[in-house]
Amino acid sequence: NVGGKVRQMGSGGVRNYRDLLVWQKAVALAKAVYSASSSFPAPERFGLTSQIRRASVSVASNIAEGHARQYDAEFRQFLHVALGSLAELDTQLTLAREFGYLRREDTDVLFDQITELRKMIYGLTSRLADQG
Repeated sequence: NVGGKVRQMGSGGVRNYRDLLVWQKAVALAKAVYSASSSFPAPERFGLTSQIRRASVSVASNIAEGHARQYDAEFRQFLHVALGSLAELDTQLTLAREFGYLRREDTDVLFDQITELRKMIYGLTSRLADQG
C-alpha cells in the first residue's frame, strides 16, 4: 500500500493514543503552559497567551490524530506537525521570557519538557520509519 503498512496492535499493547507516553507528556506540557500563561497581562489574552496555548494543545492533538490514522506514514506526518508546534511553542516561550511575562526558572522547566518531548517524537518517527 502507498502509505506504509497498517499498524498492528497486539493485545496488551498500545490500543489508542491515550496509552502513548508521548501523548501523556504532551498533555502534561499543555497543562503546564496553561498554568504558566495564566499570569500574562490582560492585553496579551488574544495575542501571545492565545498563541502559546494553541501551540501547546496542538502537540498532543497531532499525536492523537496521527495515531488514529490507518498508515504509519500518516502518523509520521502528524508527528512532524507536532514537532513544528513544539518549535513554535519554544519560540513563543522565549519571547514571553524576553518580555518579562515568565521567569527564567519557569521557562527552564518548560524547555526541559519540550526537549524531552522532541526526543520522544524523533524516536517514535524513527521506529515507525523502520517498520515501514
